[in-house]
Amino acid sequence: MGIEVKEILAKKILTEAKGYLDVGFTHSLNPYSGCAFSCRYCYVREMPIQKFKEIPWGEWLDIKANAAENYRNEIRKLREKNKPVNIFMSSVTDPYQPIERKAKITRSILEEMIENPPDFLQIQTRSPLITRDIDLLKKLNEICEVLVSITVETDREDMKTIFSPYAPGIKLRIKALKEIHDAEISTQASISPVLPFTPDFPKVLIGIADHIWIDTLSIGDGFMGKRSERLGMPELFQQHELSKWYRKDLHLMVGRYFTKYFPAEMIRISKKEAFPK
Repeated sequence: MGIEVKEILAKKILTEAKGYLDVGFTHSLNPYSGCAFSCRYCYVREMPIQKFKEIPWGEWLDIKANAAENYRNEIRKLREKNKPVNIFMSSVTDPYQPIERKAKITRSILEEMIENPPDFLQIQTRSPLITRDIDLLKKLNEICEVLVSITVETDREDMKTIFSPYAPGIKLRIKALKEIHDAEISTQASISPVLPFTPDFPKVLIGIADHIWIDTLSIGDGFMGKRSERLGMPELFQQHELSKWYRKDLHLMVGRYFTKYFPAEMIRISKKEAFPK
């Protein structure tokens, strides 16, 4: 799959948290626009950022070349006003998609955060590339609260192939989660959205995830499942004889199942428990 890449100068890098994130986060931070992982269920496909694009989702990417500089200027202004800064990185892209290996925009932001730390930073990614930055994450963890949340929607590679064929392998993500946890940085396994998994899935996460986050296509797309429906998810589940996994109460069922393996306080359910405090 080809991808059109452009460098841009962003007007701002911190966006005031609204909607789904307005539960304790103050800002979202997206080092890129667009996402090469191009997951079939991604709700961003139904948002204005993509709706008004002629190029399909997954085939374009904007690199925000001035992201670190913008962050420095913006957080200093917030600090002058004594504003709290609780950041979700990222909400409409993946901060560690393949281009980050060369562009290092996310790494430059983390370097700036060490000089001008937020109060809280949650990094949301599905990429094992995040382990490259453990050195910076450990430094940042000493001066502010850091949570690394790695998306692990399932423990079945065949499900990943159906729903997110361009995303990193599940085993690689689980290995990355362990490396981050071993570095004594708080970790979260983000089962978002829940895809069909084996009965042993919870066991894989024991000892490497401090928190379990459960989200589904029905409650986590920002429109109570309507975006997922427009993306054809019910039909895709049906096509692969997985319809029993596409139900409104799936989050409750999965939550109950995971409490057999984890203390209830370790398990969080979308959306009210999104902010981990």
